Amino acid sequence: MSQTPIRVVIAKPGLDGHDRGAKVVARALRDAGMEVIYTGLRQTPQQIVAAVVQEDAQVLGLSILSGAHNQIFPEVLRLLKEQDADDVLVFAGGIIPDEDIPSLKAQGIREIFQPGTNTEDIVAFIQRETLR
Repeated sequence: MSQTPIRVVIAKPGLDGHDRGAKVVARALRDAGMEVIYTGLRQTPQQIVAAVVQEDAQVLGLSILSGAHNQIFPEVLRLLKEQDADDVLVFAGGIIPDEDIPSLKAQGIREIFQPGTNTEDIVAFIQRETLR
């Protein structure tokens, strides 16, 4: 009996126009057997949450380089809760200062991957956390 693949939305919120890292992660997750939906650049929190709900995703990966993570991530989490989708596993990556990580995790971002993270670590994290 085959197992249903993990559905992951990868999103680039805000005005950030650089998506190479997001695409690398998306490809690694796809290669690991996950179903990956990439939303494209410059997505609003509303667009991101709509994609998660529409795609019935179990996981949301947010990639940000613009420095707006303290504004955008909490809004995404709020909207997920509003849509009864706060059981979605949310992780983030990009340029996020070490001092901002504890607050973001306390708000519900399960893990934050900084530049240089091995994609195998991200795959293992998602596989481990979705089995819980």
